[in-house]
Amino acid sequence: MRQATPTEGSVRAMDGALGPIPAVCLHDHLDGALRPATIVALAQDVDHQLPTTDPVALGQWFVDNANSGSLERYLTTFAHTTGVTQTAAALERVAEEYVLDAAADRLLHTEVRWAPEQHVTRGLTLERAVDAVQKGLARGVAAVKASGGHISAVQILCAMRHLNNSREIAQLVLDRVRAAAGTTPLGAVVGEPEPGSVVAFDLAGPEKGFPVSDHREALDLLAQNLVPVTLHAGEADGPESIRDALVAGRALRIGHGVRLLENDPDATGALSRWVRDRRIALEVCPCSNLQTGAISHWGDSIKDHPITQLHRTGFTVTLSPDNRLMSATSVSHEMSLLISDAGWSNRELTDIQLNAARAAFVPRAYQEWLCERIEEACA
Repeated sequence: MRQATPTEGSVRAMDGALGPIPAVCLHDHLDGALRPATIVALAQDVDHQLPTTDPVALGQWFVDNANSGSLERYLTTFAHTTGVTQTAAALERVAEEYVLDAAADRLLHTEVRWAPEQHVTRGLTLERAVDAVQKGLARGVAAVKASGGHISAVQILCAMRHLNNSREIAQLVLDRVRAAAGTTPLGAVVGEPEPGSVVAFDLAGPEKGFPVSDHREALDLLAQNLVPVTLHAGEADGPESIRDALVAGRALRIGHGVRLLENDPDATGALSRWVRDRRIALEVCPCSNLQTGAISHWGDSIKDHPITQLHRTGFTVTLSPDNRLMSATSVSHEMSLLISDAGWSNRELTDIQLNAARAAFVPRAYQEWLCERIEEACA
């Protein structure tokens, strides 16, 4: 298993002589992207006990504990990142910093996901928590644009699949999507989403034993109202979890999905053909997948990761970091590893960024604008 190592900066920098490929990120967890120094500062504010108060050592602690080979153990590290983000001020701060780090990672557009129900232990309501993240994301977008850059950032709200709040979270997503419909910030690119707006729903948390079909009421509500859904599947559970996400969840994208070919190495089965031929985007996170053991069927290195087979056999692959803090990674770092360890070309990296742009939960006009910017930068 690849052992991730932390860096001192707020984002993992690009390794090697890789060209400046702008990126679109579809699978990034807000509570997995905090800066270690920010965790230390926020913990002092709320008297939260950390394993260490040295930011560098704390970053290493997160990586060490995430390098377990188990999704369940990997998820235990979030007790600290959620523990220090239980106030509106804390959520605003980490959301703003997230956008600044995403811009440093050369992202043009990012869809950051998080679970509001994990941030209400100190009195915040779900609505106020979402407001706080939207405010922080909007501040970050404004700061990037004020400095001459461009980024768009929106929210995907997660319900926890092992809990019973999915119907309430689905209604919250529906209300927010309706509120944002048709709004375009002044001076924005055609179709650009309102900064920090909510665009979709997800189910996160432990997969095995907690199928998507347990949340049918929430998913029916979203489908009936034409609200986009992306669902974690094919990470800690096998191909049947992907089928469940597509059938019961009507997912338009699959979070991870790396175990799709576990029982179908030639990609000739009905499920594989459905995912490939319908161009259902797979939100693949290689470094995270190595840490959690999601690709143990194939091996324990980036070279072994099925992302290469999936991409080269026609699946709509996208590339994301999942949890920047726990995996000491970024989109640019993931791209660099695909080149150095798996023999990818810059053209292949461009292609998967175009996949991500076309799969983003934004209007078609903005998808096309993102594609144009990626092609121009890589020409």
